[in-house]
Amino acid sequence: MCLIALAWQAHPDYPLLVAANRDEFYARPAAPARYWEDVPDLLAGRDLKDGGTWMGVTRQGRFAALTNVREPGAGTGRLSRGLLVADFLRGDAGPMDYLHAVARRAGEFGGFNLLVGDGHRLACYNNRHGTPFLLGPGIHGLSNKELDTPWPKVQKLKAGLADAMSAGAAPAILLKLLRDDSPPADADLPDTGVGLTMERVLGPCFIRTPVYGTRASTVLRVGRQRVEFVEQSFVQGEPGEYVEFSFELDVEPPLPPGEGWGEGK
Repeated sequence: MCLIALAWQAHPDYPLLVAANRDEFYARPAAPARYWEDVPDLLAGRDLKDGGTWMGVTRQGRFAALTNVREPGAGTGRLSRGLLVADFLRGDAGPMDYLHAVARRAGEFGGFNLLVGDGHRLACYNNRHGTPFLLGPGIHGLSNKELDTPWPKVQKLKAGLADAMSAGAAPAILLKLLRDDSPPADADLPDTGVGLTMERVLGPCFIRTPVYGTRASTVLRVGRQRVEFVEQSFVQGEPGEYVEFSFELDVEPPLPPGEGWGEGK
């Protein structure tokens, strides 16, 4: 993913709400969201080049998502970052244990932010800054820097998610927010080293260029007992396949808001 807004333990019906856009070169092959044949409990899109994914969820309530860190001129690393998402979803390690293990291998990958959760705890790690940490309840946003860095599109999507939550966080509303291609004012754009012209291109929530852009918009609603996953794919900026999935969680319901915090497995 390249843009994520999430509400963690902030809604009475949905302990986790996620609205996210995946931006990628159109030429990179990928499969849309499906249950994986080799991991039947795992629901995610799939990178057909290296086998990983950018965001997914399992029937046991495990969730993971990743964004790249914008580093002009830096390498992409020896291994695909999408493997980090897939490996967490396949496994059974706790969020903090997993991220600490990833931190020991941080140099094998290009810059990334990784979110992982097990239904009880949600944790984040940026391999360019800091150490793994647990997220507290609230609304968070993530793009290609650090968690809650106030880029215009991050702020806009967080605010939109907050407004949508008061109306039940309907997937259609969240997908519309993700489709917003209005550009920020030049004065509000970050300076990430790619030049003003490219900052303008990358500034909106929804990106469209001749070779690169938003390839999927995904909404995830994890309830106390049920998960809903909605995804709209795009082909060179135009709507492609639309899919909806829902399933009952195969675990005990997540903890109520405010309970179960602290360092844990």
